[in-house]
Amino acid sequence: MAKAIYHAAAQALEARLAAISSQEMIINMGPQHPSTHGVLRLQLITDGEIVKEVIPHLGYLHRCFDKHAESINYTKSIPFTDRLDYLASMNNSHAFVMGVERMLGIADKIPKRVEYIRVLVCELNRIASHLIALGTYGIDIGATTPFLWCFRDREHIMNMLEWASGSRMLYNYIWIGGLFYDLPVGFEERCQEFVTYFKAKLVELDQLLTTNQIFISRTANIGVLPLDVAINYGVSGPMLRASGLKWDLRRVDEYSVYPELEFDIPIGTGEMGAVGDCWDRFKVRVDEVKESVKIISQCLERLIKDFPRKQDFDPRALVPKKVNLKEQDYYVRAENPKGELGFYFATQAKSDIPKRVKARGPSFSNLSVLPELGKGVLIADLVAILGSIDIVLGEVDR
Repeated sequence: MAKAIYHAAAQALEARLAAISSQEMIINMGPQHPSTHGVLRLQLITDGEIVKEVIPHLGYLHRCFDKHAESINYTKSIPFTDRLDYLASMNNSHAFVMGVERMLGIADKIPKRVEYIRVLVCELNRIASHLIALGTYGIDIGATTPFLWCFRDREHIMNMLEWASGSRMLYNYIWIGGLFYDLPVGFEERCQEFVTYFKAKLVELDQLLTTNQIFISRTANIGVLPLDVAINYGVSGPMLRASGLKWDLRRVDEYSVYPELEFDIPIGTGEMGAVGDCWDRFKVRVDEVKESVKIISQCLERLIKDFPRKQDFDPRALVPKKVNLKEQDYYVRAENPKGELGFYFATQAKSDIPKRVKARGPSFSNLSVLPELGKGVLIADLVAILGSIDIVLGEVDR
C-alpha cells in the first residue's frame, strides 16, 4: 500500500514537472545550502522571483531509527533517541523514558529529586535549542550579531550539561527509572548564576531583533499560517501556538512535575502583522525562553530547599536490569522545543526488545506545511518562512 502511494505521488510529481510552462523555471534549493538548516532539498517551480510550488525532498539524513530500535532493548535505544533532534537530546530521552516507565508501572515511584532534575536539564536544553533557532534565523534574514550572541550564551548551557552528563550534545543522561548520575556538587549554585546572567542578556537579545524595523519588514505578514491549516497538517509546538492556540503538552498532559510549576504559554497575537506569521513564530520562541528561565528558577529552588542532595541518594535505584513488558500497544508524547514528540510502542511478551517502535517527530509534521506556506511568495521570503519553522533534519528523516 505504501509503495503504491509513493509511486503514485512520484508519477504526479514527474507529470507536474514535465508540464511546466515556458515562463516557469525549476530551481533546486539545497541539499547543500546555508538556508536549508541541514541536508534538505527544496525543488521550486518559479515564475521569475515568485514561487509557484515548493516540493521538499527528504531522506538525505535517514538513519533508520525506528528499525534500529526494534533490534535492541529499550535501554540501548536511549542514546539513539538523543540523535533525533540532536539539539534537544534531553527532551527526546525524557519522552522515550516516560513511555517505558509507564508501561512498567513505575512512573509514580520516580523520586521527586529525579523528576525535578529531569525538568531542569530539559528546560536548559529547550533554551539551548531555541537559541539556535533564534540565532540562525537572524543569519537567514541577514543579521550576524544575534547569531553570535545566541551561541555565546548557549555555550554556558552546553558547559553545564556537559558537567552533569559528560557530553556536550548527546547526553544519555535520563535513564529508565532514574538518571545516569546525580547533579555534580555545586551545579545548582552555578545554574543560578547562569539564570541571573542570562536574564539581562535575554533583554538585549529581544531588543536586538524583535523590534528591529528591518527584521519586522522581513517577517511580519510573511508566511501566515492560519490555525485551521496548522491543525489539519498536524503542526505543533511554537508553530501551532504562534497561530493562536494555547496548546502545550506540559500543561495539557501535565506530565512529570510540570503541574507543580508556574509558567505561561505564549501565543501569537499578530502584534506586528497577522496572527501566525514569521514574526509571531519568532516572538513565541523568545517568550518561551523567558518561561523556561522561570521554570529553571523554580526547579533550582525546589532542589535546594525541598529535595536537597543526600549522601545515600541513588538516582539509579529504580533502573531495571531488564525491561520485560506484557504485550501491549502504547503511545507517549511530550512537549519538545519544536513540538509534540511521540513514541508508539508495540511490545512483545517476555522480551526486552520491542516489536515495533515509531517516532513521531514534530519537525517532520511542521515541515509538511511548507508547500502550503510557500505558494506565491518571493524566493527571499521562502528562506524566511523555512527558518521560522525551525527544523532539524535528524528528526525529519530519522
